[in-house]
Amino acid sequence: QVQLRESGGDLVQPGGSLRLSCAASGNIFSGYTMGWYRQAPGKQRELVATITSMVAINYTDSIKGRFTLSGDSDKNTVYLQMNSLKPEDTAVYLCYFKNRGFVSEYWGQGTQVTVSS
Repeated sequence: QVQLRESGGDLVQPGGSLRLSCAASGNIFSGYTMGWYRQAPGKQRELVATITSMVAINYTDSIKGRFTLSGDSDKNTVYLQMNSLKPEDTAVYLCYFKNRGFVSEYWGQGTQVTVSS
């Protein structure tokens, strides 16, 4: 089992910034993939960004140039720095974790990001 602890969601004005954090604990093996998805009301869950082995990063096109994903392997923690936020970024942001070579995927409870004036 892997536990995920998220933090950082908030209400922010358009053009503002937020940083989300997600810390993993439990049965963690090297080479894992960790990152963020988001789900807006009435929409499907979509990838935001993931990082594998704390090196290879995958971003969805809509956030490229505005969001930056980084990781701290010592803390098994990932950070999503979100700049130039837009109202369409409003969603519940869910932390994601998967150990390499294992089928199980783990999700955080989600943290609400609201971009509104």
